[in-house]
Amino acid sequence: MSRLVVVSNRVAPIQEGEATAGGLAAGVLDALKQKGGLWFGWSGEVTDSGEQKPERTVGPITLFTIDLTRRDYDEFYRGFANGTLWPVLHYQIGLGRFEWSEFEGYRRVNDLFARALTPLVRQDDLIWVHDYHLLCLAESLRANGLGNRIGLFLHTPFPSPGVFMTIPAHAALIKAMCAYDLLGFQTEIDRIAFLDYVVRHAGGSVDGMAEGAVLVAGRVVRTGVYPIGVHVDEVRAQAETPVNRRQATRMRAFLMDRLILSVDRLDYSKGLRQRFAAFERFLAEYPAQHGLVTFMQIAPPSRSDIETYQRIRRELEGEMGRINGRFAEVDWVPLRYLNRSFARNVLMPLYAEAQACLVTPLRDGMNLVAKEYVAAQDPEEPGVLILSEFAGAAQELDAALLVNPYDEQGMARAMDRALSMPVEERRERHQAMMAVMRRNSLERWRDRFEADLRGD
Repeated sequence: MSRLVVVSNRVAPIQEGEATAGGLAAGVLDALKQKGGLWFGWSGEVTDSGEQKPERTVGPITLFTIDLTRRDYDEFYRGFANGTLWPVLHYQIGLGRFEWSEFEGYRRVNDLFARALTPLVRQDDLIWVHDYHLLCLAESLRANGLGNRIGLFLHTPFPSPGVFMTIPAHAALIKAMCAYDLLGFQTEIDRIAFLDYVVRHAGGSVDGMAEGAVLVAGRVVRTGVYPIGVHVDEVRAQAETPVNRRQATRMRAFLMDRLILSVDRLDYSKGLRQRFAAFERFLAEYPAQHGLVTFMQIAPPSRSDIETYQRIRRELEGEMGRINGRFAEVDWVPLRYLNRSFARNVLMPLYAEAQACLVTPLRDGMNLVAKEYVAAQDPEEPGVLILSEFAGAAQELDAALLVNPYDEQGMARAMDRALSMPVEERRERHQAMMAVMRRNSLERWRDRFEADLRGD
């Protein structure tokens, strides 16, 4: 049987018998642990030589990593991937920049990955590539002579053609993406946006093609929607473990009766500034909640060597001080902002303790915090998910309180509604979301994509 070869920008630092985080790492590891395989990507280290590390084996998984040089890191990772692609894919075109030299650096690192990976691949291997860092990898692998089936899963949104075309290299990127056999998206909206571009601007045709397939430049490229999920029962088990719950219970008691929780990587796409403004509006319009509710924002630092992210951190710290200065009492601090990361055995029971969870990105591919929060809840006394209509998760979890993250008053109203919602309605909404999440589990995401890539 053919091996599964997984390629991602970073290879997770895994150890034998060690629990892993959710999302990509969990799904990839499950697939590799079942059948064995190879995981290839950047080591996370920047060195003078950009050398390849010795292979490492963890159970049935073989890990291959390479370093990046400072030039590659600056042009590929800090430059085009996160300075151009990331903002545009999240519809934040005003925050994007473009330099042709950085695009060439992006292609150069995709070529570097391809040259290092090609000797490791067997003829019948399936190659599953992940995310926006590697849009050009299949084209590079084909140039190295590989005829294997290669699929790409895009964890981010894919924007409408008019937004994507603000990238001057848009045509070259789409041409490179069409070297994949299968392109997977989080939502139907993303898939349609890609096909719209290919048909309107790249000479593609869907006439006579199977559903989801497009003929472009003489190749048939299949597309599909594969919403990534979570291990529902595992999340609930982590939330219920007594040793985990004790700390969360103490924390909630310390933070007053009602806890509104948000957990996000520190990123402009997550809508953190808008969320702080909406909470301030909530405090101003619902004074009866004063002294009873605490909003805790956990925002681990992200890409801290990029100025845009440094600026967001400074702004949020300033807003926290201003809001607390306006509303706090001697025995009550309404807003707590934690700019650090926490282990899952801390977060899952904290999710279970929160009466409401604010997940309000300006745009997001999926957002697994929303799904983990729902999965962590006590089904008899569940909390309420307040979810941005622009998160991919909103396409599945429509029983949440859906909000527009640009609407401060609407978000404030949703917070008040969540905290006063009768338990019968909370249970009904929770049951509906759990049913969807069990259907679209992490296992199903993984198995469907792999089966479609194989052509089963």
